[in-house]
Amino acid sequence: MNESIRLHQQIEFIREIDKLKAVLRQSLLMDASRQENDAEHTWHLAVMAMIMLEYAAEPRPDLTKVIKMLLIHDIVEIDAGDTFAYDEAGHNDKFQREQLAANRIFGLLPSDQGDELMSLWLEFEAGETMESRYAATIDRLQPLLHNYYTCGASWRKHGVRSSQVLKRITQMAIPAPALHDYAVWLVGDAVAKGYLAE
Repeated sequence: MNESIRLHQQIEFIREIDKLKAVLRQSLLMDASRQENDAEHTWHLAVMAMIMLEYAAEPRPDLTKVIKMLLIHDIVEIDAGDTFAYDEAGHNDKFQREQLAANRIFGLLPSDQGDELMSLWLEFEAGETMESRYAATIDRLQPLLHNYYTCGASWRKHGVRSSQVLKRITQMAIPAPALHDYAVWLVGDAVAKGYLAE
């Protein structure tokens, strides 16, 4: 009986996270055909984290843990919605909204699994471990690539300036210096090409 309760809780969680496919982000797909959804975003991040691991600073982060963080970090947006990276007002209560969502959604799982996902989510949010810093680096690089390859579509729509983007990617320098340098180059090239306001 306990096994069937556990399975039921896991299936309910899996049903719930299907809603992530309907949470739209500000970023367009790289072909600019439509907005990216959160499920696509998290899948893309997980693959990027694996491919780009060689650029992580030593000692290398635990890739399995990083991938787990990236796959679950935006699940809270099912309830809290996607807060645009450059929406200062939206960030005022972002953590509180997302904490409530984390409690509800991870609470659908059996307690051992729910506690693990909550711990991973909180670690990602705190940004104090090598794994969380590398995960955040990938989470900042991916939308930068989307903006660059859509000629700055989201940046232009929201009036984002290069100083804002540079400030957002500053934290990439410690966990992945080469990726930070590449991101800075992308920003400069985006300004030169007129994709991003100076």
